[in-house]
Amino acid sequence: MKAMLICGSRNPDGQTARAAGAVMKGFLSMPKNSAELAFLPDLKLERCRQCEDSGWGLCRHEGRCVIEDDFAGLVDKIRHADAAVFATPVYYSDLSESMRAFTDRLRRICTHETGNMSIRGKPAVGLCVAGGGGGGAPACCVSLERVLGTCGFDVLDMVPVRRQNLKAKLKSLETIGQWLTEQASAIR
Repeated sequence: MKAMLICGSRNPDGQTARAAGAVMKGFLSMPKNSAELAFLPDLKLERCRQCEDSGWGLCRHEGRCVIEDDFAGLVDKIRHADAAVFATPVYYSDLSESMRAFTDRLRRICTHETGNMSIRGKPAVGLCVAGGGGGGAPACCVSLERVLGTCGFDVLDMVPVRRQNLKAKLKSLETIGQWLTEQASAIR
């Protein structure tokens, strides 16, 4: 069983990475599981260009993006995984800029049947980790769940985390990783 973790945090040692790491620890504790991590800010990912006058492009007609960067390779890795975890820091009650840029393009290609091939029905978990006061985490979860659902993922859970409760949630995040294995196995 393989999971793909997509992290929209710039800090590989920060709160979002710690929360995502706990999910992966739980996932990897199960026999024969593997996982891959992609830090979006480390990749070459452009934002959507809205190629045509209609605001669309090949994404709508062919289920692929015309931009040649790391996007297609990352989507391919998600397609080949059994489950996906999306982790984002919360900025202004919403996704990080890197997560927004990635998911904006992902949902566009997923409007075409070719684009959502091997994504539709794939189990996914979302983590939204707020650093400041933490109040924006639930709103961010709504935003992430909406975009993942539009792409066709089977969104199993959305977990709001704030810096004030991160330590307390780490054990439950590990349990979510183990549970994700069970859910992905049931779909196979």
